[in-house]
Amino acid sequence: MSPAGSAARDSLPKPPYWDEATRALGRADPVLRRLVRAHPGVHLTRRSDAFTALARAICGQQISVQAAEAVWRRFVATVAPEAAQAAFPALRPSVVVGSDPATLRACGLSARKALYVHDLARHFAEGRLDPMQWRTLSDEALIEALCDVKGIGRWTAEMFLIFHELRPDVLPQDDIGLQRAIALHYHRGRRVAVAAIRRRGDTWRPWRSVATWYLWRSLDPIPVEY
Repeated sequence: MSPAGSAARDSLPKPPYWDEATRALGRADPVLRRLVRAHPGVHLTRRSDAFTALARAICGQQISVQAAEAVWRRFVATVAPEAAQAAFPALRPSVVVGSDPATLRACGLSARKALYVHDLARHFAEGRLDPMQWRTLSDEALIEALCDVKGIGRWTAEMFLIFHELRPDVLPQDDIGLQRAIALHYHRGRRVAVAAIRRRGDTWRPWRSVATWYLWRSLDPIPVEY
């Protein structure tokens, strides 16, 4: 990332709980204390609206980062040409609902992903997914609501809760990156059972999202942004 891009990211507001979380984790866990010190001035940020972030997540499933970016750019150019050059465009569910599936497939989406994006857009357009109501939902209730969309499973929902909703206490125990980082820092590189990950996560409550984020940074210093 360029210095300008890094500066722009760092100027975004951090979650209100971030400093409290890093202090608590640093006191409780020597590994996280070291990781927090190794990555100063960076934190979770939110860039996109909820619908756009989820649509992008679906478009990028099970393909390489480069392929996902190319498909996403073609998709944006098709459904929101006025925003085609924006780093973080805002897409309208109603436009996607009205798009022909064949047109979406021409962007590089598989037939299944085109169906998934349509279903996501319908959920938003019909109010079955309403971000204004999400603050009243627990993490599990929101994950359940998101998983009602075709193509959104628990992992995608957990990533959305961490990166977009900025929920502080999500533990994506099945995430490969988190598993690798825990094995590296706590188990001398040995593979770790999910039950052990849950036990480790219990020591990070109520800041499991923050702990996970720093462990990810130990593998890749450039943060993901939704």
